Amino acid sequence: MADPRGFMKYTRELPASRDPKERINDYKEIYEEFPDQKTNEQAARCMDCGIPFCHTGCPLGNIIPEFNDAVYREDWEEAFDILQSTNNFPEFTGRICPAPCETACVLGINQPPVAIEHIEKSIAEKAYEKNLIRPQPPTTRTGKKVAVVGSGPAGLAAADQLNRAGHLVTVFERNDRIGGLLRYGIPDFKLEKWVLERRLAILEAEGIRFKTNTNVGVDILPTELQAEFDAVILCGGSTIPRDLPIPGRELEGVHFAMDFLEQSNRRVAGEQHPEEEMILANNKNVLVIGGGDTGSDCVGTSNRQGATSVRQIELLAKPPSERDPLSWPNWPMVLRTSSSHEEGVERNWAILTKSFIGDDNGRVRAAQTVQVEWKEDPNTGRHQLKEVPGTESEIPCELVLLAVGFVHPQQEGMLEQLQLDKDERSNVKTEGYQTNVEGVFAAGDMRRGQSLVVWAISEGREAAREVDTYLMGSSSLPAKDDSFLMVH
Repeated sequence: MADPRGFMKYTRELPASRDPKERINDYKEIYEEFPDQKTNEQAARCMDCGIPFCHTGCPLGNIIPEFNDAVYREDWEEAFDILQSTNNFPEFTGRICPAPCETACVLGINQPPVAIEHIEKSIAEKAYEKNLIRPQPPTTRTGKKVAVVGSGPAGLAAADQLNRAGHLVTVFERNDRIGGLLRYGIPDFKLEKWVLERRLAILEAEGIRFKTNTNVGVDILPTELQAEFDAVILCGGSTIPRDLPIPGRELEGVHFAMDFLEQSNRRVAGEQHPEEEMILANNKNVLVIGGGDTGSDCVGTSNRQGATSVRQIELLAKPPSERDPLSWPNWPMVLRTSSSHEEGVERNWAILTKSFIGDDNGRVRAAQTVQVEWKEDPNTGRHQLKEVPGTESEIPCELVLLAVGFVHPQQEGMLEQLQLDKDERSNVKTEGYQTNVEGVFAAGDMRRGQSLVVWAISEGREAAREVDTYLMGSSSLPAKDDSFLMVH
């Protein structure tokens, strides 16, 4: 245990963020430096619970009390050894994970939880500083070849694990750069891309091959991969966005959120776009439909582009400001205010969008909305949406961003050509991680549906272990349930 009285001596403290008026002028990460001493104090708050619920809260099964204790003792090498035993990319999750481990923290029952996400990021950055994270190619090779389709967090985690097992791994990416969601879906103010490039350079130096501009199912057939490789893992993500099929959807200025975010990320990276193709928020009233993380990213990006105003609306009712104590250790329904919200936005809940209204030039000028309330059906117990009479209104907007989630992976092309079975939500159906096609596996959002980056990494790791067993008869790669034993 770190400090037996740490949770009584110190309160939760996180790095300060730059002034919102300053940070909206750039795309740099928003947090300021945090002294090591303060990080050690945060680690001291961990109570080393007899039953550490943070383990189960984390999809990766991170061994949190143990690395907290090592940080408190300033043994960064031990802390990193513990963390890397379960997490391939703590520098990513330490920046962008919503930290379900913290909502499961026992201390969080009656105090602010341990700052686990910040500690994780600190361990990763110390590991880079001390050259603990460096290229370490496998000493032996099995001669087995594995193709990974998709270079998002699931694909990268699977590739990293399989390369460590000695297999020859090639990652295929249809975009022109590696990273998937990490590169094109998450703004730089949350994850600067040098963080991604730093890790990719290590993976490449360790022997992983990356092939960009290669759309499997278009540029190369899946059957060609099956012929060349001993196993194939599909990690293409859940890429088909949920649409809003209402009158006026075809108007110019109504876009999917990910189209807006990807283009913005590309411009920040220095790419140029024809003016007629640009999706820009500058000097526009922006309406973001959807209250999740993607919608929040649209808010922050719109403010940085110089929007006149930004409004975010959500169909569901406004969550409570404090969690229900009975929700512990599960993920609570509670109002969350992101750094993007702090930079300027009007947020409204229980709002249904009925239609979009255009001007004479076919551009959107407003959204027709109505307030709704959710009432429980006494017969089924389910909550049903009811419009509130007399609450119709128009929201002026020249740019609408649809951030209402993703429904399933793209079916046309690779999945149809492989004739893969689908589940009831049109995701790739698997037994474990094996599809109905011999030697073809699936992981990440393509298999489980839209989810968190930390879940994608977990899926990639677990799928890699299953592929390793398929190729070799057994696997030396750790299973999530074995990770705790590895450090004891």
